[in-house]
Amino acid sequence: MGYKSLPFEQVTKKFEENFVHSQSIKTNQLCNGTTPVKTSIIKYPLILLTVVIIYNFSDSFINQDRCLDSGGRWHSSLQICETEEYSKVTLVKVDKSEGKMALFSHGKLIRQYNVVFGANPQGHKYQEGDEKTPEGNYKLDYKKEDSSFYRSMHINYPNSSDRAYADKLDVSPGGFIMVHGQRNYLGWLSPVMQHFNWTDGCIALDNEEMDDFMELVNVGTDIQIEW
Repeated sequence: MGYKSLPFEQVTKKFEENFVHSQSIKTNQLCNGTTPVKTSIIKYPLILLTVVIIYNFSDSFINQDRCLDSGGRWHSSLQICETEEYSKVTLVKVDKSEGKMALFSHGKLIRQYNVVFGANPQGHKYQEGDEKTPEGNYKLDYKKEDSSFYRSMHINYPNSSDRAYADKLDVSPGGFIMVHGQRNYLGWLSPVMQHFNWTDGCIALDNEEMDDFMELVNVGTDIQIEW
């Protein structure tokens, strides 16, 4: 029986048993005054590492073939098969402290992007001009294709609580907070721009990721933003 036909745990166990057995033979030979068999001390670990690599790659290829045969789309970085239902985003989560945006489908992670914010990212947005990105639970309520940035999707800030608090402060709560790509005609600068917070409070992705976001996320999807 070949190693590939065994479960992965049995493959590693078999190699461990062989390695221990070989060391036992060498110890007995030394105790008996005989010349031990010249076996490199790294031989078996290297063989085991090779088997692990081959096993993982072949397993990935098998899963990819099954995914494509079923009509799905294989996502190599996350090692998941996206079917039409699976790729439906049900929640967008933004972690401002980590600079990450994650897309979830029924609790399962299907995408993760690096994102940037306004110049003062920490803390909730309370008024216009503070260059903060709001925190809390909101909805993505419409898409916009004709802004100053490469595609965009609106976050429904301010909500009633935001307006009420701004009224107490006697300030404008601001608004027009979007998820968007790079400034028009400057997408080629994204390798630089996506390393610091440059927006006025919006959430920015590079243009390629923005295309992916717009394809996967429907109007009405919940977005959760936190520090």
